[in-house]
Amino acid sequence: MRIVCSRRFLLGCIAAVGALLVSGAFTLAQTPSPALLILEKSDNTLAIVDPASLKILARVPVGQDPHEVVASSDGKLAYISNYGGLDSALNTISVVDLITQKPLAPINLGALHSAHGLAYAGGELYFTAETNKVIGRYDTASQKIDWVLGTGQDRTHMVEVSESLVHIFTSNVSSGTISIIEQESLANAGYGPPPGGARKTWHVTNVPSGPGPEGFDVSADGKEIWAANAQDGTVTVIDIASKRAIETFPISVKGANRLKFTRDGKRALVSGLGGGPGSNGGGPNLVVLDVATHKEIKQFELGGGSAGILITPDGSHAFVAVSAKDKVAVIDLKNLEVSGQIPTGKQPDGLAWAQRN
Repeated sequence: MRIVCSRRFLLGCIAAVGALLVSGAFTLAQTPSPALLILEKSDNTLAIVDPASLKILARVPVGQDPHEVVASSDGKLAYISNYGGLDSALNTISVVDLITQKPLAPINLGALHSAHGLAYAGGELYFTAETNKVIGRYDTASQKIDWVLGTGQDRTHMVEVSESLVHIFTSNVSSGTISIIEQESLANAGYGPPPGGARKTWHVTNVPSGPGPEGFDVSADGKEIWAANAQDGTVTVIDIASKRAIETFPISVKGANRLKFTRDGKRALVSGLGGGPGSNGGGPNLVVLDVATHKEIKQFELGGGSAGILITPDGSHAFVAVSAKDKVAVIDLKNLEVSGQIPTGKQPDGLAWAQRN
């Protein structure tokens, strides 16, 4: 709707505009469901995107140095880690209301600093705090941190939580390990029957991976962890049952920092800086691996160093944050071709999917 005002009818026009504002005609575009969430790291903003049109509908400020983003299970809230690097003074996780497209009060982590990896499971928010070498859990109902566990490892970076909530996995970059964390009863842990009924404890096994593991994922059958080792261009396969590495194989992506399995479990995508120096160096910055053979079946040069990977729920496409070129590439996973792109703000990184129930 277009309104043209002359001086003679200025007061009437002001009234008309006011009525339109009240009626909602000038409100921001509503957050779609599902929505694609893109962290624009160097702009300190969260972009809310319509995945059908690939258009950015809104941007919301999210605090200093945002790195990872995850949505609540009902798709109404987004949580963003404010990182700042190892030994950072930052101790917050930003919160965004995806319905109103406005920031809410951040979560104050107190003595826990350098939050990075995030996972939302069982109605609670799990996070890593690199400075403290821990993972923590924030209860969204009570709005309190209700659990913290130390890994004893340097740069505990990314975190995943099993659907059963009895397994937690982290990558520990500087220690070169993947932590497999299992919940078990005290009796099974060798302490005998606990008084007052069954009690639970957590057992941590730190499995050597390779130098600089960052991104990792759990296979579709839940039997393996694949970890991308950023410092030597390899992937390490870890058997979860035996808690040991069973193979490490080379890939073409240097500085690999993210790894994701496709929904059918047959392929794995690995992103990174690329083959040359810096983040714009001339080699592939995304590869697709055949899970059964561990062979590369496709290489992509997306124009610059890449980071976050997000597979759509139907498994048809992947979104890849091309941080060095301020865009998100859309990959058709059936044809293994770039099918589109989303121009973004500066240095897109973390990606998430928000689906309202």
